[in-house]
Amino acid sequence: MIGLGAIGGSLAWQAARAGVPRVVGYSPIRGEGVAALRAGAITELADSPLGAAREAELVVLATPPAAALELLPRLADALGAGAVLTDVASVKAPVVAGAVAAGLGARFAGAHPLAGTHGSGFEHAAPDRLRGCIAYVCAAPEGEAAARTVMSFWERTLEASPVRIDALAHDRQLAWTSHLPQGVASALAHALAGRGLGGVSFGTGARDTTRLAASSAELWVDIFLQNGEPVSDALAAVEVEVGRLRALIAAADRAGLRRWLEEAVAFRRAIDR
Repeated sequence: MIGLGAIGGSLAWQAARAGVPRVVGYSPIRGEGVAALRAGAITELADSPLGAAREAELVVLATPPAAALELLPRLADALGAGAVLTDVASVKAPVVAGAVAAGLGARFAGAHPLAGTHGSGFEHAAPDRLRGCIAYVCAAPEGEAAARTVMSFWERTLEASPVRIDALAHDRQLAWTSHLPQGVASALAHALAGRGLGGVSFGTGARDTTRLAASSAELWVDIFLQNGEPVSDALAAVEVEVGRLRALIAAADRAGLRRWLEEAVAFRRAIDR
């Protein structure tokens, strides 16, 4: 396990509890690795990413996408015979392409569990965070055998529900369902910050809708830049809707404003059905 933050730490922890006899972890933050070892999330703490990967049957990159892309060519010579490589980033096409470029296309299948949190670091890991979640799995055409191995791991060891999906289709979908909400939350946080209000000024509405803005900036720089075009399209759609709202308010169009709000109410309530 390379990376022991909220997702990587949770994955390692759940695997250890599921009976995987040897879970080797690495974190660039030494204290994070020690915390994972003390909690029993890993059985061994490695001194380097390559040290963690050697002799492993399954290597998981739980890093920001840019770090994963940097590690892929370095791991190509460190993986043991028959070892499979995966990752857990929420952008998939660049990582799958990076694996192919590193000569690892047949041994790589990326995954993305829909179990994220705005918190970062092992302190936000939990031994059951991934249980029952949807986990998308993406691979190059030559990586079908690796995809089957990764899907089996998510289903049998992590008790999740793996779903096979094309990497580009995944990134287009997540631009709307994950990356857009993050961008909107961060934009709202900027707008509120510009008002100079104290923390006691904000009720649950502001706190709930800006929760994602507390997510790791390093992670989201990577995601926004690597999935730039789909995210930009999604942001443009929100700009249109904000414009509609402003126009309805400016026109004092009570009936139109009610319809606009009721459409949003119906959509949101349907998500939880």
